[in-house]
Amino acid sequence: MPNTATSNPTSSQLPGARQLLEGPIVTSLFRLAIPIVLANVLQSGYQLTDTFWVGRLGGDAVAAVAVSFPITFLLLALGAGLAIAGSTLVAQYWGAGNTAMVNHVAGQTLLLVGLASAALGIGGYVMAPVILHAMGVTPAVFEGALQFMRISYSGLIFIFGFAMIQALLHGVGVVIAPMLIVLGTVLLNFFLDPLFIFGWGPLPPFGVAGAALATVGTQSLAACVGLTILISGKFGIHVRIKNLKPDPSFIARAFRLGFPASIEQSTRALGITVLTFLIARFGTITVAAYGIGAAILGFVLIPAMGLSIATSTLVGQNLGAGQPERADAIARLGAMIAFAGLSAIGAGVFFWATGLITFFVPADPPVITAAVTFLQIVSPSFGFMGLQLALMGVFRAAGKMLVAMTLALFSQWILQFPLAYILSMHTSLGPSGLWWAFPISNTLVAIVAIIWFLRGDWKTTQLTEEGRLAASVSDEILVEEGFHP
Repeated sequence: MPNTATSNPTSSQLPGARQLLEGPIVTSLFRLAIPIVLANVLQSGYQLTDTFWVGRLGGDAVAAVAVSFPITFLLLALGAGLAIAGSTLVAQYWGAGNTAMVNHVAGQTLLLVGLASAALGIGGYVMAPVILHAMGVTPAVFEGALQFMRISYSGLIFIFGFAMIQALLHGVGVVIAPMLIVLGTVLLNFFLDPLFIFGWGPLPPFGVAGAALATVGTQSLAACVGLTILISGKFGIHVRIKNLKPDPSFIARAFRLGFPASIEQSTRALGITVLTFLIARFGTITVAAYGIGAAILGFVLIPAMGLSIATSTLVGQNLGAGQPERADAIARLGAMIAFAGLSAIGAGVFFWATGLITFFVPADPPVITAAVTFLQIVSPSFGFMGLQLALMGVFRAAGKMLVAMTLALFSQWILQFPLAYILSMHTSLGPSGLWWAFPISNTLVAIVAIIWFLRGDWKTTQLTEEGRLAASVSDEILVEEGFHP
């Protein structure tokens, strides 16, 4: 293990860092989770703001945005494995006190994710018309959806770039700075959305495309600010030019960790995309209802996602520090809080579903009725969704990407999509059958995740010990960073 006598801060030098390894677990969880939840609430403001303003254009415009989001999410998910691998390694190396490797992992992740998102953005832009034709969207929806998708894909490198920078900072326990960046850009997006959608003065109205322009512009700003933070080195990660030099050893390791994570993420995204194909068969009202309901669903799941990220960070750091029993206690507490909290939120959504939907689509009764049905069927299973998210975070933090991938495959392709198809197409439920597939699959997958977690083999994984990232390459990195083995 190298000496860490450099100008870079170590994990013990940053305020509150040791508390994550030694302090009260509840305090540590909420110290991380609350800013992450707030940041995610704000981040969801992009989709909610788009839905709110586009909703003023009518059901066709809402449907155009709704069919676009799953495809964009799929492209992001295809490259997400690299970001997950990077943040997992950063957390474990940070817990082990190895800041040289933290910097190296961050730099390599930036490089890989930048290349991957550029390639995916170009591919998505070219294939957008083909995808929309395959989905069978109506002519009234097609043009708006195509414009929204192509603008979004043009800025994919920035959208994905900031998400990746957030993940790296979360890995070292830095949560306030990303939250403030999101706050600033979401507020800016809220004012830019109506300007670009409806026009103002000499600025022409862009309609649905205006929402995409506003989002890409503000996400580009967020990515630039985040990159500046990593280069400055003020928050534990200090990326230099030398860290961006391709490292074949790390790239191979990142792909070993990241490929199953990408399969997991893309499986979920592809499942949503295929489900959207099925939903589109029932017409614009059902598509619009799903778009609004899914936006609200994403919003209310944010506390669980924030807690999942906080749990993952703490579990990863404590595994890296050689404290598996503390990691286990963190995982159990995080899962219990997620289940209880999301169950309470689900009850609220069930009883106030009509008011929530009316806020977004005040003048389209058929869409309101369909979206309320979606929420009232799905909301009772929110607790199981929260539990599942928490345990998935634990598996990723431990490097058990194959477990998370298997659960995702089971959830989407063995349960959710087949159930949605059978219940909607071969029973009298019709569109409601689509929605019933959600609570059934969520509950069953949560039970399987609990069983897998209780086996306990995830606690044996300490990635910082796994070959030392190829000793010869690691030594070269440490020498370049000014460290001495």
